[in-house]
Amino acid sequence: MKTVRVGTRNSPLAMKQTMIVLDLLKEAHGDFPVEIVPMTTKGDQMLSVSLSKIGGKGLFINEVEQALLKGSIDFAVHSLKDMPAKVADGLTLAAIPERSDPADCLIFREASSVAELPNTARIGTSSLRREFQMKNLREDIQVESIRGNVGTRLKRMEEQGLDGIVLAVAGLKRLNWFADPTHPYHILTCEQCIPAVGQGALAVECRSQDQAMNDFLRPIDDLSTRRLVMEERAFLAMLNGNCDIPIGAYAVQKQNGYHFSGFLGDKKLQQSFTKSIVVQELVGVGKQVAADLLNEMDQASR
Repeated sequence: MKTVRVGTRNSPLAMKQTMIVLDLLKEAHGDFPVEIVPMTTKGDQMLSVSLSKIGGKGLFINEVEQALLKGSIDFAVHSLKDMPAKVADGLTLAAIPERSDPADCLIFREASSVAELPNTARIGTSSLRREFQMKNLREDIQVESIRGNVGTRLKRMEEQGLDGIVLAVAGLKRLNWFADPTHPYHILTCEQCIPAVGQGALAVECRSQDQAMNDFLRPIDDLSTRRLVMEERAFLAMLNGNCDIPIGAYAVQKQNGYHFSGFLGDKKLQQSFTKSIVVQELVGVGKQVAADLLNEMDQASR
């Protein structure tokens, strides 16, 4: 077999996620020759500017997708939450492995709970979705923009004297941070902080016309995860969402049906809207909840 070239962002978490995917592929196919091609994206380089001001989440994947389209790599590994609602022409999400924990984690510098945070506590996050929901958690919280990888954000929390930062549980787990946590923390429920679309899931992308690679990647696709996150992505597409709009969605299957929660914030109104429903048929619920939230927002703005 020829050497398989996999593209990824050049960050500790992205490299770890790539190794997770490669391990799954080796379980399915046995050992095979592989070359990891790390890349630095524009989103990684421009850390002093919020994503909403420089083009949104696509900045974390554009360079990697261009390498795919040019044929210099065979497939790419992304965090699904970094992907725009529409996949680039000529590319496809060949595999979405089983999802990890989709929740967010509030890491404290000194406090040990939300209640112990000081008045007007300063919380760092680059996400408008998290910003709105932190203020819903406690009205007095002050949010400050902070970007970078996990290690960088933890360091900046100390250097800037922030009272806490918000990070994805999945990333912390993949980096084994919880095995020896450096700070007190509180894992927010998906009701307290509705996750980003696709949070906790990985996206394995390749060229649409590369049938051999599509076949190679298909065994690590988790059908249940795919169905759930694709409904979240339908919600995102309906809202034309990117980093300049506070959006969250989470779909999960429980004993009594599919639970779908949607979150939408309005920066002008400084107001957020949420809806959670239980359905027996998953298909279409993302668009339904998106339409309901848009209608609710429209009424509030009149």
